Parts: sequence; C-alpha cells; structure tokens
Amino acid sequence: MPMRLLRFPALAALASLAASLPAAAAAPESAASRITRVTVYPGAAVVERAAPVAAGARRVVFECLPAKLDEQSLTASASAAVRVGEISVQTLPREQAAACASPLQERIRELQDKIAAADAEKEALDLSAEYLKAVIKAVQAAPDGGERAPANASAITATAEALRKSGQDNALRALQLDRRKEDLQRQLKPLLAESRRLGGSRVTTVTVTLAAEKAGEARLSYQVRGPGWQPGYRAALDPAGPGVKLERLALVAQDTGEDWQDVALTLSTGQPGRATQAELPRPWTLDISQPELERARSASFSGRSYSPAVEPAVMSQEASAEEADSAPEMPRFEVETTDRAYATEFRAPQRITVPASGERVTLTLGSVTVPARLITRAAPAVEEAAYLIAEITPPDGIWPAGPMQLTRDGALVGSGRLDFSQPAPIALSFGPDEQVSVKAEAAQDRSGTAGFMGSKGERKTRRAFSVQNRRKTPIELQVIDAAPVSKNERITVQSAYTPKPADTAFLKQPGLILWQQSLAAGATASFSAEHTIQWPKDAQIDERQ
Repeated sequence: MPMRLLRFPALAALASLAASLPAAAAAPESAASRITRVTVYPGAAVVERAAPVAAGARRVVFECLPAKLDEQSLTASASAAVRVGEISVQTLPREQAAACASPLQERIRELQDKIAAADAEKEALDLSAEYLKAVIKAVQAAPDGGERAPANASAITATAEALRKSGQDNALRALQLDRRKEDLQRQLKPLLAESRRLGGSRVTTVTVTLAAEKAGEARLSYQVRGPGWQPGYRAALDPAGPGVKLERLALVAQDTGEDWQDVALTLSTGQPGRATQAELPRPWTLDISQPELERARSASFSGRSYSPAVEPAVMSQEASAEEADSAPEMPRFEVETTDRAYATEFRAPQRITVPASGERVTLTLGSVTVPARLITRAAPAVEEAAYLIAEITPPDGIWPAGPMQLTRDGALVGSGRLDFSQPAPIALSFGPDEQVSVKAEAAQDRSGTAGFMGSKGERKTRRAFSVQNRRKTPIELQVIDAAPVSKNERITVQSAYTPKPADTAFLKQPGLILWQQSLAAGATASFSAEHTIQWPKDAQIDERQ
C-alpha cells in the first residue's frame, strides 16, 4: 500500500489529510494552567491562573486547585477573541486525580530505592561475615590427627591476615552503610510528611465553558484562606544625616497545597475577611425583676437536653476544632493595621517563588527617609544613663505594626516595634549615648510631724541629678522623673522644682515630670525636685512606686 500511494501523489495527500483529522479532533482543548499573579492579604490570598486556549475550543479545565478556595470568589475572564460562559466546580480526593500527583513521589521513590540498596548490601555483608565465622570454626574444630595437608608458618600467616582483612573490611563497610541509611532516612522523613499532607488533602477542578473564535488565553481568579504576610521594618539612624531611614520588609508564607512559582506578588494591608458593616448597639431596656417568673421559666427549660439557640454554635466550635486539628500547622500572623479608609499595596518588582511548605520568604518593599527630631533622654532615678531618641511622624500610607530592627551609624543596636497607632510623634530609641554622663545624688528623706498639736505626719524628700554633655556638639536634653501623686484628699503633696519643668504630666501621665533644654558641648546641667507629703497621723500611707 505505501508503494502504491507513492506512485499516486494525490492519494498520498488525501491519506495524509485523513490521518491528521483524528489527531486534530483528539487534541486537548487547553494546556495546563499556571499561576501568574497572587495578591496576599492578612490571612487570605487572591490567586490568578492563566491557561492558553486553542481556536475553536469549547471549554478550559483548571486542575489541581486547592480545596480551600472560596467557590463564591471564582471569576473567569479571557482575551478579546474568547467568550466565557458558565463555571462548574468539582472537588475530589487528590489520589483520585491522576494529574494532581505530588511531584515529591519521584524523589521519595528514589530515596526508598537507595535505602533498599543499602539494606541489600548490608545483608550481603552479614552473609559474608557469617561465612568467615563458619570457616574459622571449621579450622578450629578440625582434629589434630585428621588427614589434612601440613601447614607451614607462612601459609598460616597468610590465611590469618586474609581473614582479618576480610572481617575488617566487612565491619567498616557495614558502618558506612548504616550511616548512609541514616542520612537517607533523614532526607526521606520530611518528604514523607509533606506527601502525607498533600496526599490526604482534596483538590478542586474548575471547568469553564467558552467559545474561542481565535486562539487566546483564559484566566481564573479565586480566593484561598490561610496565606498571610507579616510586616517588618529596619530603622537606620545616622546622627549626621537628615532623619531616620525606614525600610519596609515582609515575611510571606503559605500552605495552600500549590506552589507559587515565579509569580507577580502583591502584598496588601486590606483585610477582606473583616466585617464590612459595623455592629449596632443592642437595645437598652429596663424592667422590674420578677423572681417567681424567672424561677418558673428556668424550671420549664431544665428538662431539656439542649438549648436550640446554643447547639449550632457549639457544633460549629467542635467542627472548627476538628478542622484545626486535622489542618497542618501554619505560622501565626498577628498583623495589625491602622484604621485608615484605604489599603496600601506593595508589588514586588521581580517575580517571587513561595513554596506551599510553609517556608517563610522575606521581601524588601522599599524604604523612605523620615524627618526626625533627635533627643537625648535620661531618667536618672531609674538608671544613670542617657539614651538617643528619634521622634518621627508617620509617613504617607498605611504602616501595619510590626517588629523592627534598629541600627545606628551602620551598627545594630537592638530591636523594637514600630506602631504608628500610638499618638504622634513616635519615639524610636537607638540605644545608650555613652558620651553623655548622668549622675543621681542619693535621695534625702526627712520625716516628722506637722499641723496643730502634731496631728499630721510629714515627710520631705529631695532628689537631685546632673547631666554632662561630653560631645563636641550641643544636644537637646530631656530629663524625666516621677513625683508623688495623691489619690486621697486627706493626703497633700507640695512640690518644688529647680529649674521649672516643661511638663508635669509627660505622655499624659500625672506626676511624670519632664525637664527639657538644650545643652551645649561640654556643659553640665543640674536638676532637683523637693516634695513635701502630709497625711493624718493616725492613717497609714499606701505608697507605690
């Protein structure tokens, strides 16, 4: 037949066309989809997948999607030449979806084969060792008068050396095999755990009907619960610079069951899981209590085994507990956001890979230099040391509260927390200032009586401090101390300060005294506070400090 077709070119062309028709009819309507973009919120993520669509295709299938996806959030779109119809969803166990087999299985089988090979070699070594032992026992058990060839000294030495070397080689090789097996098992253990996590989960398949006049692309977007990101910051202070450089960081992790491989990643401070409507206050009613009616009402319900109004909530809590026990443990993200009208989004300039294993990925989201007011602050009664403080105001945008590393002059000085929800300005502490000396004199206390006929107890307290600026430049100094505050009208407090403090309720805390002044290079400033406390002589003061 082939020879006959070669003689008639027209027949050969028809045969070739006929052979191509079944292949075209059997061609898949779409290729495998891929994740192109992910937007991560605290506790959730919106994933966008794309799949190529052939001309004339009637449907596109998105397989191996996570079972955690919110079906109500499914949206489908396509390029201009492709019209999108209805969406159908099916959820199956992963083992029933052949296309969703875990890629870990090949690596697991490879490690298991290596472990089996090590076990086989170890068994061969054990068999060889048993054989050597049998040979030695046979030689030792042979009678002296037996019919055997006489052995000279050299033959005995060679035999003993051969047995020794064989036994030593076997023992050394057995030790190497045991260590190799332990190493393979260490590699296998986390893969098996990941395989069980994926294999025990369910997967979702989404089918989108469409009409493709030309080749194009179909896109599917859906929301999944669980992923999250945690903000972090680096604050760098250069005392000679214009301010504080704030660098944004983000810690991203997810365990949705699908890897985010080379995706366009966007981080958002928005919270789609938050309620969209505020709760209203409950009605406030007043009535006369009726004990007899209440007792009768309680007795009528005492015979019931459950309360219909409570049971669904209890069942929901139990179901949530079971789901939490069966779900894999994820890193906890306690992200706090400022109460603003709009969210701030961060788009990574490069494509990012975030595996589904819960591995944490740290991203740098950019930096901004914030004007700062530098202050040297001391609380001599607590500690004879001065600390460098930078007061800043929140920059534009939303800055969720998060941990922060602080550096000064390029050196790490410690860690703190950035939280712009506090009243401005925000004070960032950049560690002690060793070039500022702080001294506190010993407190002077005198007790006695006062009032008519000594009816009142009295105590006078004096505290004094001094601060010396050893720098070559002036500093803005703050000295803070606590003054006694009376909580009872029978206790009176009179205070005198030198010099006059700038505030007697620093940070809106009564009794927190603030001295503030500029201190020239090499200069020393002194501060003192005297307090006179009087109370009824027959009363006892409860003093807390």
